[in-house]
Parts: sequence; C-alpha cells; structure tokens
Amino acid sequence: MNNDKNTVSNGFVNLEQREQLIRAMVQLVGSAAVLHRYEDLVAYECDGYTIEKSLPAAVVFPKSTGEVSRVVNYLYEQKIPFLPRGAGTGLSGGAIAQGGEVIVSLVRMNKLLSIDYLNRRAVVQPGYINLKLSNSISSKGYYYAPDPSSQATCTIGGNVGENAGGAHCLKYGVTTNHVLGLELVLPNGDIVRTGGTLDSPGYDLLGLLTGSEGTMGIVTEITVRILKKPQGVKTVLALYDDVDDASRAVSEIIAAGIVPAALEMMDKTAIQGVESGNYPVGYPRDLSAVLIVEVDGIEEGLQDQIDQIIVVCQKNRVREVRQAADAQERARWWANRKTAFGAMGTISPDYLVQDGVIPRSKLPEVLAKVGEISTKYGLRIANVFHAGDGNLHPLILFDSRVPGETERAVAAGSEVLKACADVGGSITGEHGVGIEKMEDMRFIFNEREIQAQTDIRDVFNPHGLCNPDKVFPKPARCVEVKKYVASSKS
Repeated sequence: MNNDKNTVSNGFVNLEQREQLIRAMVQLVGSAAVLHRYEDLVAYECDGYTIEKSLPAAVVFPKSTGEVSRVVNYLYEQKIPFLPRGAGTGLSGGAIAQGGEVIVSLVRMNKLLSIDYLNRRAVVQPGYINLKLSNSISSKGYYYAPDPSSQATCTIGGNVGENAGGAHCLKYGVTTNHVLGLELVLPNGDIVRTGGTLDSPGYDLLGLLTGSEGTMGIVTEITVRILKKPQGVKTVLALYDDVDDASRAVSEIIAAGIVPAALEMMDKTAIQGVESGNYPVGYPRDLSAVLIVEVDGIEEGLQDQIDQIIVVCQKNRVREVRQAADAQERARWWANRKTAFGAMGTISPDYLVQDGVIPRSKLPEVLAKVGEISTKYGLRIANVFHAGDGNLHPLILFDSRVPGETERAVAAGSEVLKACADVGGSITGEHGVGIEKMEDMRFIFNEREIQAQTDIRDVFNPHGLCNPDKVFPKPARCVEVKKYVASSKS
C-alpha cells in the first residue's frame, strides 16, 4: 500500500485503473458519494479490530438497492474486489480492506421502511441503527430484542453479517432468531430475496446468510421480528469475593429451571475499568466478581424467580446481593456493564477483545486457564461476558508502544480461544471470524469441514471478489492442507 497523501494504490489496480474506477463510481452514485483521497480513506483503514490496518481503494456510499447493484455489477465486470461495511464497530477485522478493496458503505441506507405491528415485523435498510429501531417502536409497546453492547451505534446490516447477540440473547436468541427475510445483492450485481414468511420452504438460506460476514453478497433490506415489551422486568446485582463462587451461582441459577433474560459477569480487572469509566456504580475495588441477573415476562411470578436467584447467590457465598430499587438503578447497572469495553481505555492504552464460547459448567476451569495465559504472557486480562450462555469476552490489555506487546496480545488471544475449543466450545459467539481468527478456525474444524464451507461460499461468490480472504484459513498455509488437496485430486 502506498500511503503517500497524494496517491493511493493497492494490489488490485494501478493508478491509471484506479482513476478509471473513481470516474465510474462517480458516474454511478455521484461525486458526493465517493471518497478516494488519502485523508478521507484513512478513516476506513480498520474497523473495531485496530491491530491490522489497510487503506481501501475507495469508499462508495450507495443510497438504494439499485445503486448497490450497479456498483457491484461494475466491480464484478472489472474483477475489482470489494466489501460491505456498516458502522465499522465489528471486532474481528471483517470490514478491513486488507487487499485494497473498494468499500461499499451502507450507512446512507438508513431508513425504517415499514412497521407491521399486527404481524410483529419491521423492514429496515442495512444502515439503520440497532437501538433506533427499539426507540422508534417503544411508544407502541414494542422493541427489537438483539442488544449488542454497541447497539447505540452498530447497524442492523452489520448485526446480520456477524450474527450479533447481546446481553439478552440467553433468553431471546441472537440476530438469526429475529431475521425473517433478506434482500441481497449477489457478488455479480443480481438482486435476490429470501425468507419473508415464518417457515419458508427449501433450504434455510436466511440461516446461511446471517453470520456469513459479507462473503456471499451485500444485504440491502432486512425484515426483522419485533416483540411486545415484557409486562415486568426485575434485576439483581450480586457481589462476590471469588470468581468460582460466582461461576457456580451461574450454573445453579439455570439448573434451578430459571431462564433469565440476561445473566452477565465481570471480574476484578473489568470492575476496575468500569469503575474508572463514565458510569461507575460504586463497586468495592477489592471485589472479585459481579453478577447482573435479569428476569422478565408476566409480572405475576417474577418476584418468586428473583427470590430463588437470591437464595442461589447466598448459597454460593455471595458478599452482597440486592434487587434494583427502581428503573433508574437498573439502568445505571446496565450502562456500567454495556460500556465495559470502552472503559478499559481508562486502565490500558490498548486492548484486544476475544469472543469464545464454552459450556457454563466449564466456567471455573476456563477462567483459571485464562489466568494462566495472562501470567504466561505478562498481560492483564479483564473478563466481561454473557455468563448465562457461556459467551466469554476476555479483554487482553496491552500497550502497542512497547515492542512485542501487540504480538503477545494476539498470541494470548489465540490461546484463550484454544482453551474454549478444548472444552467443547467455539472460537466466536457473536463477533465473527473476520481476519483475526482465520487460523483459529482449525481449532474446531478439520480440513474437509473447512473445504465444505468454502465450497458453499463459492456458489455465491465464485470469483472471490466479495470480501475476499476472510473467515477461512488458506489451505496453502500448511503442509497438511497441501497433502489433502493433492490426495483430493488423485
């Protein structure tokens, strides 16, 4: 990549071809919807995964499905790679133009197209902000359930790409459980629709496309399920002197037959961060763990569940457990938790967030292993996670200004994911694979399984132009894969 302020080049197009590309994009969407100068492109050199950076050839802002189709068709005909991007809040590098691709930004496709309260569905463009949907329908008593921590800024299109979850996915599921239909521009520019009914016949293309990380096309319209607000909500805060005690409480709450709407945990290092952030709660600094447990539903019976949860917490040596006195206190607890990632900036210059998944019963074992990894690499690791469904978010704290620390952080992150895989878990619960975890895919899939998945991707994206070199490891990177390819051809 040539980062001279007056020129931007890349591995796919030379300067003359790039100028031709810019002219074509301007003709298709207008000069105000195309960025191509270095000082503009640098803002798009990474997403929320900041360890790797690369400039795109250009950034294009279509305003309609038709414009997306025409842009993509031109890039397809010219064999120029491209990738979709939402708000750039992704945490695994899925929206980084690591080969100098053209970024198709969907942030100007940000309309709420329709609401059908009778059938409980809404249709949005991909650039529509997650939280804005709930706010738009709140007065009618409805909301949109998936609630990632970045919900105030992330787009629903990006949520579809990563199959985002959130604190309340324990009870309500992740994005795929709330997507009813999609409009998609294929990598050749064709426009297709899938889903739209509760049980469409044929293959589950909605399930296939949700979480495909922009490698099968560009989503341009989304039909989502909306829910009635629960009649009642009650929340409990439990403070622990030992992480293992808190972990056992998590398992016992579920074992008691209670399915909370949310069950979140933070450890000592995470607590230090959030208490230094913008929404401190006043947690004691010597605390080892915090649990936030929330139940919702029909008002009658909710207090019984809360009482049961309190008993479980007390059985597991809780220092203090209390119920939120009112909506304001509950909101303060959640603001503290949902800003945890950003709050790490108060105690560390840089951090790398991981996203492994484990069985709930393995929490003490894996958290102990994370502690060993922290010691091994000489880096603090703050644990903030959706304890109820075993979705861990270890935040590896480091200083990129210190030689070697970035590399140690990356290596530590990979070991954390290996620890999750070793107990029967996964390397991602909601952040996706992107470029960060490509090699880590080998922790949970063998070469034939990886090949089967890339074969499916290639049906949609046969020339590899749409978000290339993401998600799956390159077979040529290891001798074993070369042997497998050779044996497959024989």
